[in-house]
Amino acid sequence: MPEPSRSAGQRRKARSSKKVAARRDFEALRERRMRAAEMFDRGKRQVDVVVELGVSAQTASRWHRAWSAGGRQALAGAGRAGRLPKLTDEQVAAVAGALAQGPKANGFPTDMWTLARVAKVIEKLTGVRYSQTQTWTILRERLGWSRQRPARRATERDQEAIDRWVKKEWPRIKKAPGAEGPGSASRTSPDSPCCP
Repeated sequence: MPEPSRSAGQRRKARSSKKVAARRDFEALRERRMRAAEMFDRGKRQVDVVVELGVSAQTASRWHRAWSAGGRQALAGAGRAGRLPKLTDEQVAAVAGALAQGPKANGFPTDMWTLARVAKVIEKLTGVRYSQTQTWTILRERLGWSRQRPARRATERDQEAIDRWVKKEWPRIKKAPGAEGPGSASRTSPDSPCCP
């Protein structure tokens, strides 16, 4: 039987309701490997590690092989997951310093940062080329920047004239006939005579 089609809203809701995987607790994983190393030190078998620590037979076998080759140190682990960042903390600090000087100081014609411009500065300073998505990740996660949009204002804007209008004209317009809100006295009440 075919599945009923979902509306776009239902699909969007289904996508957004997916759970985000929890980050791994590297210290707990390390402790579990160290317990396995202690068991191997005491002469326990791989099957004992499987039963006591609740790991798969393949994992226990891999741990035993590593323990046999390098002892407890071989089971210590790397302490992190994923690829190492291409930019060192010193390089990120140099990029932050260049960005603080502003776009014009970095050779751009206007005083507004874009992701493409930031990527060019990173490449010029470090030799590492990033896409705009990767550049945004660096700005957000390593430099703590947030997304900003410039305020759109007319260049001939006269703030004093705007303030005068808000103080004098707006109250007059607001009190114009027919602008009364609900429950005002000008409305007919249910007890008043009605015209046909």
